[in-house]
Amino acid sequence: MTTESKQSSELAAEKSAEKSATKEPGAPSTRAVGRPTVIHEGLATQLPDIDPEETQDWIDSFDAMLDDRGRERARYLMLRLLERARETNVGVPALRSTDYINTITPEREPWFPGDEHIERRIRAFLRWNAAVIVSTANRKGLEVGGHIATYQSSASLYEVGFNHFFKGHDHPDGNDQVFIQGHASPGVYARAFLEGRLNETQLSRFRQEVQHGVGQGLSSYPHPRLMPDFWEFPTVSMGLTALNSIYQARFNRYLQNRGIKDTSKQHVWAFLGDGEMGEPESLGAIGVAAREELDNLTFVINCNLQQLDGPVRGNGKIIQELESTFRGAGWNVIKVVWGREWDDLLARDVDGVLVNKMNSTPDGQFQTYSVESGAYVRENFFGSDPRLRKMVEHMTDEQIVKLPRGGHDYRKVYAAFDAASKHVGQPTVILAHTIKGWTIDALEGKNATHQMKKLTNDDLKVFRDRLYLPITDKEIDESEVAPFFHPGEDSDEIQYMRERRRQLGGSLPKRSVKSKLLKLPGDKTYAELKQGSGKQAIATTMALVRLLRDLMKDKEIGKRIVPIAPDEYRTFGMDGMFPTAKVYNPMGQRYESVDRNMLLAYKESVQGQLLHEGISEAGAVASATAAGSAYSTHGEHMIPFYLFYSMFGFQRTGDSIWAMADQLARGFLIGATAGRTTLTGEGLQHADGHSPLLAATNPAVVHYDPAMAYEISYIVQDGLRRMYGEGKDGEQGESVIYYLTVYNEPVVQPKEPDDLDVEGLLKGIYHVGSAPSVKGNGDAPHVQLLASGVGFPWITHAAKMLAEDWGVAADTWSVTSWNELERDAVACEEWNLMHPSEPARVPYVTQKLKDAEGPFIAVSDYMRAVQNQISKWVPGDYHALGADGFGFADTRPAARRFFHIDAQTVVVQALQALADRGEVKPEVVQEAFDKYRIDDPTAVRGVKQEGGDA
Repeated sequence: MTTESKQSSELAAEKSAEKSATKEPGAPSTRAVGRPTVIHEGLATQLPDIDPEETQDWIDSFDAMLDDRGRERARYLMLRLLERARETNVGVPALRSTDYINTITPEREPWFPGDEHIERRIRAFLRWNAAVIVSTANRKGLEVGGHIATYQSSASLYEVGFNHFFKGHDHPDGNDQVFIQGHASPGVYARAFLEGRLNETQLSRFRQEVQHGVGQGLSSYPHPRLMPDFWEFPTVSMGLTALNSIYQARFNRYLQNRGIKDTSKQHVWAFLGDGEMGEPESLGAIGVAAREELDNLTFVINCNLQQLDGPVRGNGKIIQELESTFRGAGWNVIKVVWGREWDDLLARDVDGVLVNKMNSTPDGQFQTYSVESGAYVRENFFGSDPRLRKMVEHMTDEQIVKLPRGGHDYRKVYAAFDAASKHVGQPTVILAHTIKGWTIDALEGKNATHQMKKLTNDDLKVFRDRLYLPITDKEIDESEVAPFFHPGEDSDEIQYMRERRRQLGGSLPKRSVKSKLLKLPGDKTYAELKQGSGKQAIATTMALVRLLRDLMKDKEIGKRIVPIAPDEYRTFGMDGMFPTAKVYNPMGQRYESVDRNMLLAYKESVQGQLLHEGISEAGAVASATAAGSAYSTHGEHMIPFYLFYSMFGFQRTGDSIWAMADQLARGFLIGATAGRTTLTGEGLQHADGHSPLLAATNPAVVHYDPAMAYEISYIVQDGLRRMYGEGKDGEQGESVIYYLTVYNEPVVQPKEPDDLDVEGLLKGIYHVGSAPSVKGNGDAPHVQLLASGVGFPWITHAAKMLAEDWGVAADTWSVTSWNELERDAVACEEWNLMHPSEPARVPYVTQKLKDAEGPFIAVSDYMRAVQNQISKWVPGDYHALGADGFGFADTRPAARRFFHIDAQTVVVQALQALADRGEVKPEVVQEAFDKYRIDDPTAVRGVKQEGGDA
């Protein structure tokens, strides 16, 4: 019987069954148990039935009409009722879930091309070795953790893919990108062991990455940075796999449409957990995949009905819920709910009572069935209705308890994968019903399965017997750890799996770097910013955009630059790129733009270069990750420039940037509108006072806070050299991410000094201005003023006031990177600790400032903790000023006076520091304090600002 006919005739069948079925003694009423819980959107409602008799009258009326007029009339009336319900604002949702059975019927299943016996044996070997990997890692005295149950529930899902679908890097059609669920890593290591890629010693060192020597163990999860020749995609930060795989599939299309690489036959497979789908990122971008018709993408969701501490939806049905969500978003949904042994029972279900029972049984009860006996299942699942009992009367209790979930049946899984790979016009999600910990009696289906890390010898023996492995009790009992199993190099199983991978293009996962070295632009491209802006005031954001525009014109790398922004191109002054570079849209532009007659009209194109992500910083980072790692996933260097509101970079998507670093991606992150006081009209949550500190926690991120346009030109040029030029020993660049914070405050950009200290600029600090001459005082006290970014004009103004009004000589220093100075100093201390008998290394900041006279005053538009990163290594009295606290809306002068970081406050702080040293009188400090009223923001009420908008 088809899914559609069962669904539409369900209620009529129950009415007929009520009249004809003979009720056995002690059996509950068929009407009472046969009627399913009301389900909408895949969820059982919790609404009480306040008038059961009235409800029954309506149902009886419907049944009578169905019997008398047929299904077509019933369908019409139901649609009219739904329409009327919506007209009267009755909250009736759309029904987007189908019956709780397989989407692909037995008669539509394709021929299975593999050797069923050999593949079953291979899975047995993998299950054993995966479990032993984790159990061994948790022996007494080691106990480093791990996850046994996840792979056991998903082994069939992976093996069907590895044996029949996943294309490797040597495949003529190009490699697939396979995002492997993080907790399933032991199973992937187990497969690599059988393929000869890993040895027993390595397996025994799971989660022991340094104690046996760096690189001699195995990482806990898929971590490309830790195992750069093995893993491709970091996936264990749950939720990011779904997001990143969607944008990976989208970027594949981007490369295809822009003519950079033919990716038309490459597929993205993402393995996810049903509990993981609760992460907002898991579902947050599924509309993107549907809208752009990414039929090169398949989600495989392992629905074992359990999350970390219990059922995913104990009272509901997670498969039905996910089906509703994905169907509503426009995806193709394939459910793999039941194994082949259920096919005969479903064929017997002529009146729909079995399907009805499947529909109405909540997940929590199915989880219970997975751990109970066949007798229990017979009584509690089939025993509720005489028709159900009759359906299984020919089966033993043992046969009933072995009725499998669909995700463990490789034929059913193969049919789903085959359909997904051939589906056109939509992304596909496969919802596979499994049991967590499947085949391990000690773990199977139990709530605590996720936390169970070790198997006892007795557990192992039962497991061995279930897998039919030739391992003796003696081998298990007499060793500290259970033995790994290998059937021998010449065995049919090993030859089979290697041949399958050879046919599919080589082993996976495997990270391969085959990209060609780029020819980078020469100095001429960077010359404009080095000339300054003359009398024109421009913000550093605009200076960066000008440089980006010139880089996009370069014949060698221009087409490889990928500008990315979350609905802020105009904010950052990039609308000038619309007419030429165009916004990428795989559908092109099918409308006349409202501004089509304007010079800077908004234009979309299939070949567009600009990735416009809408209001989604998460999606933008995912695009930057896909672009920045294309050199390894596709053998093509791409150069992402992701521009974002500075506050919404590391603050909002720090986890994604960590994953980007783990994936060894490269590129530029541009925190535009940076600082706590440059965008004060936007209010508290837009005021970035701490992103450098968040960036400092990521070892791959190289942060700069440039003050001048010429600094930007040198930093970007050096970033391209480091990331995309020829590195050490002929290697292609470093896997780092350059993060620049730039500002929206217009200032006159100075020309590059003739004696510019380029080394200091790139290392983090250089001397800009010597102290102005102090009238009538050759022995004037000295101070050193340090600033970054938009704070640099404050110290130049302060230096002038100190000289003219207070007789103090002040040198100015541009600190392009507080973070890099701190890292260098920490690296020096680490080296000195490890080399006690060698001359000590001196931090760069100490070397640069060792001859500087007087106290040091450091300031930026960030909280003082940013400047305090280097305080330990500054050779003298050090005082930091910063924008600590919450942001707010006002003018820049008012905000800077409030936070005590403006030029006048710098002057008072400098005088205070000199007074502490006895070089000026204390009353001078009080005089300056009274003069500038640095404690009173109303003192700057009349000060005008330029370019105050975003």
